[in-house]
Amino acid sequence: MTLALVHGRARAGVSAPAVAVEVHLAGGLPGMSIVGLPEAAVREAKDRVRAAIQCAQFEFPQRRITVNLAPADLPKHGGRFDLPIALGILAASGQIPAEPLRDAEFIGELGLTGELRAVDAVLPAALACAAAGRRLIVPAACAGEAALATGAQVFGARTLLEVCALLGGQKPIAATRPAPVQPHPGPDMRDVRGQLQARRALEIAAAGEHHLLFSGPPGCGKTLLASRLPGLLPPMEEHQALEAAAVASAAGRGLDASRWRERPFRAPHHTASPVALAGGGTEPRPGEISLAHHGVLFLDELPEWQRQALEVLREPLESGAVTVSRAARQCTFPARFQLVAAMNPCPCGWAGDVSGRCHCGADAIHRYRARVSGPLLDRIDLHVDVRRLPAQLLRPDAPDGEPSAPIRARVQAARERQLARAGVPNARLDHAGTLETCRLAPPDQLLLERAIESLQLSARAMHRILRVARTIADLAGNDTIATAHLTEALGYRGFDSQQAPLAA
Repeated sequence: MTLALVHGRARAGVSAPAVAVEVHLAGGLPGMSIVGLPEAAVREAKDRVRAAIQCAQFEFPQRRITVNLAPADLPKHGGRFDLPIALGILAASGQIPAEPLRDAEFIGELGLTGELRAVDAVLPAALACAAAGRRLIVPAACAGEAALATGAQVFGARTLLEVCALLGGQKPIAATRPAPVQPHPGPDMRDVRGQLQARRALEIAAAGEHHLLFSGPPGCGKTLLASRLPGLLPPMEEHQALEAAAVASAAGRGLDASRWRERPFRAPHHTASPVALAGGGTEPRPGEISLAHHGVLFLDELPEWQRQALEVLREPLESGAVTVSRAARQCTFPARFQLVAAMNPCPCGWAGDVSGRCHCGADAIHRYRARVSGPLLDRIDLHVDVRRLPAQLLRPDAPDGEPSAPIRARVQAARERQLARAGVPNARLDHAGTLETCRLAPPDQLLLERAIESLQLSARAMHRILRVARTIADLAGNDTIATAHLTEALGYRGFDSQQAPLAA
């Protein structure tokens, strides 16, 4: 047989499109060519494959070898096609049987000795392979990651020779099973002392999946509070955990198979560029907002961020996805994250503190706060002032705060009410869903309208206030939104009340 077909997978964003590796042997001068829009790393596979085949004690055919990676218009990157190319050459030359290649897919980079080396984006390939009903053979180093895919039959091999022995039936390899999930206790809320309003806002944010902004002086506990949010969120469902793990796998930054069920917490530095947040590059990869999918994105020192970088967040905060467009490629990455931001109230950080140490003028404070655009603030549901704690609460013998476990139980109960009512958390209600589930009594409706006029809020802000009020009612176990729930929700728009006089 002079023609062989081997199934593989490319990488395109967080998806893994199928690639048919066709190998043809013909007469003529010995040589090897790879077609099908390969990049430099793929074209160099011919040298790696030749050495690997010879070191595995097989014969490299002295014929004209043509390798076609179909579809031809899909860019091919990296060394993930080394293994299917080598198997195609061996099958076309009759050195291994071609029949076992039909119901299997292969991914892996070859070393010169025939060793299989790990590649990135294995989990998306495993998910696609399971949907296609084929088994997947990958390097042993990334078999644990691939085995996370539901319904996937994954085999890990260390060398090209092991793969050939598996296909020929000489050396069966047991299917790889996913590693057991290791419980990893994260930061606990008991470490947070005082800060009752901030703790309450954090609980509301966790219950309704609302975005949150902390404003306060340096060292008051803003970062401490933000780091506790993942521990308050309900456990991820399996499909959510797989989506988040697939993004991490596609980013090429490694994936701990024993902790894949944990919600991600991303805290990029304020010098990060817009591309670092949204994703991109010549070969588009996920950015920080996608790596925080189904988790928390924490932006500290919010006014110190580049204005252009912050504006990138506008669309993902609403849609839950980000589309990266380049001249020849367009990729859409999931970005359903929960934003927690922190900022100082003024350039020196001490505006409003009881110590009176702030000497910033009104214009300086206004310019500092204006670094964060109004449309972005409009998309943040909860604005909370965090005050400096008295020294007595910081003593070693001071009582601890309420631990995360009972808070998480209340959050879980409120979240279940939301899912049973609308199928989504309150923060993700659309316009019709908001009007349907967030009805107010006539006196409360008048109160809301007066607040909207007084604070000069947009329709988007009004709907977010209603959703926050709905979440507060869910935490209280009420079917209707009471006046107390609405007034508490209005109290979390304090930043709007501070900005209104300045804008007038």
